[in-house]
Amino acid sequence: MKKVRIGIIGAGRIGKIHADNLLRLPQVEIAAVSDLFAGPELESWAARRGITNITKDSNEIIDDPKIDAVFICSSTNTHAPLIKQAAVAGKHIFCEKPVSMDITHTMEAVTAAREAGVKLQIGFNRRFDHNFKRIREHVQSGTIGAPHIVKITSRDPNPPHEEYIQVSGGIFMDMMIHDFDLARYLSGSEVAEVYAQGNVLINPVFAKYGDLDTAIVTLRFDNGALGVIDNSRQAVYGYDQRVEVFGSKGNVAVTNDHPNTAEVSTAEGIMRDKPLNFFLERYTGAYLDETEQFIQCILHDQIVHVTGEDGMKAEQIALAAKLSHQLGRPVKISEVLELYNQSIVEKV
Repeated sequence: MKKVRIGIIGAGRIGKIHADNLLRLPQVEIAAVSDLFAGPELESWAARRGITNITKDSNEIIDDPKIDAVFICSSTNTHAPLIKQAAVAGKHIFCEKPVSMDITHTMEAVTAAREAGVKLQIGFNRRFDHNFKRIREHVQSGTIGAPHIVKITSRDPNPPHEEYIQVSGGIFMDMMIHDFDLARYLSGSEVAEVYAQGNVLINPVFAKYGDLDTAIVTLRFDNGALGVIDNSRQAVYGYDQRVEVFGSKGNVAVTNDHPNTAEVSTAEGIMRDKPLNFFLERYTGAYLDETEQFIQCILHDQIVHVTGEDGMKAEQIALAAKLSHQLGRPVKISEVLELYNQSIVEKV
């Protein structure tokens, strides 16, 4: 059996998740792992998994002709440059979201991969979730008719720490960008216009960095459908992930995943467990599925399920939301591109 030799760049939490998932696939060999802070802890982690090549220099992975593909799991500011380097080296690329926080840099990276003829998949793992795939299937099959309303709720159980908030890029680019991609994926239509409202209701530290912890965005799609996305950085009852698509012939909706389906009914009330704790527990299967699909696309020369263009379009929606919140009015996606070329979005 031909094996795909993988190099992982960035061995933080998400890099280690991808590594463990890759090690479950018989068609894969992890040839090397790089991390700027590689040391005894990482070496010990790698040794327990039979990974022997650990380095601080990502160039060693990109320059290795025996490595077929790279997983870019490093900080966001490194994504676009690494994509371009890997593309020139002829390596297939899996990159965590977002590609960058600058449309120009993202366009350059996506173009480099396209021109090099390598596969580029972006880590929007929610497309691979078992619940959301069922919604997509019902929309595509026409079960609910033409989509009219898309509703997405995404609320974290706890806010991130201040060091993360400082560099995250803000709620629209860091958190809601998953929902922007999901809205395109589930509706089967592009987003034409965005209107965003938000506030700081949980912790004033978000305001310190010009960020929000609570936001609602309405979308208008090219096909006339409407969308509503709500995000919160703190849902005291757990990780809240719900989606509904209402159409001309019916409705399809999914609720939260729970540790079990037991429901206890007594005179005092009806009780059940909280939703699964956070994204690692909620999307365990989705992370594995996106990894396996990427490897299959390499082995069988298929188009990846989440392309660089998908990543770029989600970023455009996120920037439109950011600009809409600043201006207090709806913003068209076409307007974002025009304004960006005039360097206005860079000042948001």
